[in-house]
Order: sequence, then C-alpha cells, then structure tokens
Amino acid sequence: QVQLVESGGGLVQPGGSLRLSCAASGSIFASNTMGWYRQAPGKQREVVATITRARSTGYVDSVKGRFTISRDNATNTLYLQMNGLKPEDTAVYYCNFIPARFGYWGQGTQVTVSS
Repeated sequence: QVQLVESGGGLVQPGGSLRLSCAASGSIFASNTMGWYRQAPGKQREVVATITRARSTGYVDSVKGRFTISRDNATNTLYLQMNGLKPEDTAVYYCNFIPARFGYWGQGTQVTVSS
C-alpha cells in the first residue's frame, strides 16, 4: 500500500517558480499513470498534469507551457516544475494516481502566488 507525501509549496510572487515533489512509497508507482491535482478555495479539485509510466505527459490548457510534470521511477518521486506562476495558480496541490484513488489523498502542499 502506497503513501503519497507532497512538498515544495510556498509563497511566491507572480512570475516566480516552484518545484513540487511527491514522494511515493510502495512498489506500484512505476507502473501507474500519476498526476498533479489542485484545489483552490471554493473550487472543485482539478487535475492539472499527468504522466504515464512511459513519461507521456498531458496538461490542462491553463498550465501548458508553464508547468512540467516529471517522474523518477527509481526513487518513486513525482515532480511538478511550475514556472511563470500566476495568482490563479494559488491552490493546494496534491499528487495521486490517474484516476485518483480515494485512500491516497494526502495533505497536499500550499502554493500561494501573490505580490
């Protein structure tokens, strides 16, 4: 059974960058499509980036060209490089499987983009 622990969030100015990490414990990470999700205050949680075991990626239109999802299967780690951050990116960011698995939502990591 895996655990997913997000880290790397923080407060940044518009246009700034952050790199989020998701540490996954367990043996099934490498064979699954993974994703980054975010939930802004008062909004539904949405998937923003996905990556297959073969490292094929996908992004929601609002983050294309700014965010890059990657994975290191050797260390069971998922990353999200976030560049050109905008205030509308402010949210709690979570990692999970694609599709999401209920039992694996963690605490997330807060990203706040503000001047």
